[in-house]
Amino acid sequence: MQRLLKKDGSLLFAARILRLFAYGMLGVVLVLYLTGIGLTESQAGLLLTLTLLGDTTVSLLLTTRADRLGRRWTLIGGAALLTIAGIVFALTKNFAVLVIAGTIGIISPSGNEVGPFLPIEQAALSQVVSSASRTKVFAWYVLAGSFATAGGSLFGGVATSFLESTRRAPVDGQRTIVLLYAAVGLALVAVFSRLSRNVEVPRGRSSDGTPRLLGLALAKGVIIHLSALFALDAFGGGFVVQSFAAYWFYSRFGVAPAALGGIFFGANLLAGLSALLAPRLASRIGLVKTMVFTHLPSNVLLILVPMMPNLRLAVVVLLLRFSISQMDVPTRQSYVMAVVGPEERSAAAGITGVARTTGAALAPYFAGLLFARPALRSVPFFVAGTLKIVYDLLLYRAFVGVEPLDELHH
Repeated sequence: MQRLLKKDGSLLFAARILRLFAYGMLGVVLVLYLTGIGLTESQAGLLLTLTLLGDTTVSLLLTTRADRLGRRWTLIGGAALLTIAGIVFALTKNFAVLVIAGTIGIISPSGNEVGPFLPIEQAALSQVVSSASRTKVFAWYVLAGSFATAGGSLFGGVATSFLESTRRAPVDGQRTIVLLYAAVGLALVAVFSRLSRNVEVPRGRSSDGTPRLLGLALAKGVIIHLSALFALDAFGGGFVVQSFAAYWFYSRFGVAPAALGGIFFGANLLAGLSALLAPRLASRIGLVKTMVFTHLPSNVLLILVPMMPNLRLAVVVLLLRFSISQMDVPTRQSYVMAVVGPEERSAAAGITGVARTTGAALAPYFAGLLFARPALRSVPFFVAGTLKIVYDLLLYRAFVGVEPLDELHH
């Protein structure tokens, strides 16, 4: 893998690992922390929704301009916003201030990517690796992120439990995790500052005079259609973001934070490993079929999680679900990069990413309302699985015959 990546690629991988570790760490404790400082489940859900909507706005503003303003400086700005949000979340209990900080800054309630980082890094990676190796590199990129999220989830749970064992109040240990999240933002600033000019749009490709919509020209129709479908998928997934899934295991089975960290460590580990199978499968059946045929069964398993009668079976089904859930991610990312030119890649990845974030942002509010009623706390799993299955069927129908010119079949 190292031979496919030069210095810039290695730095982008390092940034991905740092960031996803922080996201995984925060995702395990965030809802517990918010309820610990006095927010209700409904308020926590509303805050997460507004936070994700803010991340969406920030992402749209930054990613659609990154190819013109400079990818490196845009990434540095995003890292600064992550740091600021983490500091404010750790220092205040005021709901209005938390909303402002979460809206303007970058907070991940799900353990997954938020903000402008992923789209710009995808575009930059596509710049420094060949088209023939892009899907493979993206698979390892997903694996690195999944391993980092897994490690962060485990660390967040264990560290919180350790701090509680020193007779600190649970919320104090959780606040420490939030402060560590902010510290990772500073580390990201240092990593991004070392990127070279090679990650930027090639000279002479920044504009060809074609009218653009949010940075897109030739591929507007395809990207808009894909964005609508990705938004539906993310809306479904937003009902069971990692923070709420962890809270469900806590409220349903009384699982302690350390055990929650272990559960989601295993889940994210399996998810990352599954991504490595995607390039080989895509080379045989194509990117779109790989996305759909692996995503469908994972969503059926998602619906089955709350139907399990005990903790052991619920965890087994969750882990089975994660063992195939990420095979669509590198193929989806590669597909988007393959249907646009280099000068449109940040915008394309940004718009599809913003669509996903928007969809994901709307769901936690409704999930919070359901979690506030004990009898309805399992409903989000059913809603999520059903909506994501609908997405799979619509994606297959619309794009199974639409092959990008450089999709690999060797």
